[in-house]
Amino acid sequence: MPPKEQNNPLEDIRKTLQTELEESNRSLREVTLMLQQSQGELTKITQRNAAITAHLQQVQAQGAKASLEELRMAYDSALDAQQRLFVMRGQLEKLQSDQTRLQHNKTQLEKITELLNKPGEGGKGGAKSAQASIEGVIQAQEAERQRLSRQMHDGPAQALSNFILQTEIAMRLMDIEPSQARDELNSLKASAMSTFQKVRNFIFELRPMMLDDLGVVPTVRRYIDNFKEQQSGTEITLTVSGQERRLQSYREVMIFRALQELLGNAARHSQATFIKILFDITDAAVKVTVDDNGKGFDTDVLQQGNSLGLNMIRDRVEMMGGVFELDSTTGRGTRVVFSIPGG
Repeated sequence: MPPKEQNNPLEDIRKTLQTELEESNRSLREVTLMLQQSQGELTKITQRNAAITAHLQQVQAQGAKASLEELRMAYDSALDAQQRLFVMRGQLEKLQSDQTRLQHNKTQLEKITELLNKPGEGGKGGAKSAQASIEGVIQAQEAERQRLSRQMHDGPAQALSNFILQTEIAMRLMDIEPSQARDELNSLKASAMSTFQKVRNFIFELRPMMLDDLGVVPTVRRYIDNFKEQQSGTEITLTVSGQERRLQSYREVMIFRALQELLGNAARHSQATFIKILFDITDAAVKVTVDDNGKGFDTDVLQQGNSLGLNMIRDRVEMMGGVFELDSTTGRGTRVVFSIPGG
């Protein structure tokens, strides 16, 4: 009987990376093609808008000679052209952001694939390093899924169970004690409104839409406001310096997720009562500093791999060509500073 073939973990990783790389290349080609088409369409709309604006100016110059219908049609055409131009520019910006993000993903996948395929001792070390990075990502994802699962169970799921119970009580009281049934329904309404707000906060934590629409700084401000409502005993200050501007999409996501993790660590684990966040944006770099007055910890946990969140932040910062610094002492709070190239 032939020996059973054993799975090679590194080979499985290579195949997965190759599949993801092919998908990234395919998506990048599609986005690039759409970007080229949109740029051509934008040029046409811009030219059409210029012609319509010139026509509107001619109609306005006629004064009383121009009929109201001519004037109305000219205004409507100009407004329609401007709206089309606005929409197309927004679409173009989104496609450019998608192209940059996909290109970044492709570059990172190519680097990891190169490490895995590199021959010799250095290749083995690179393979182990790449495998460790991938394992870290998977562990962090699973830890996040477990956290979300607990939040769903303790929050909305539990609330829905209570809704069912309150509804049954109100239905039984409807005929015999209408006033008490009304009280139960009012209580149910208040609970539903509270749970609805919790679900909205839950969705905001998962993926705030305003991160795509407005950028990382407004999103962080909103997140801090929500966080302070949930952690009423924690004071948080945010100071933004430099040029407040939009960054590349994947950079904004990375910064937001890092601040989510650091705020959670400071308030829930380090039991800090004061957290200070400094956000400095220049053309060259984006620097974020998070100080807290919590109980602190031994920084050797990073080397021991006991802090998935901090290790993930450090790895992502370094993958972007940035710098990550951690300063913490037991009983004396924590300071985390990371900076990434501006973009």
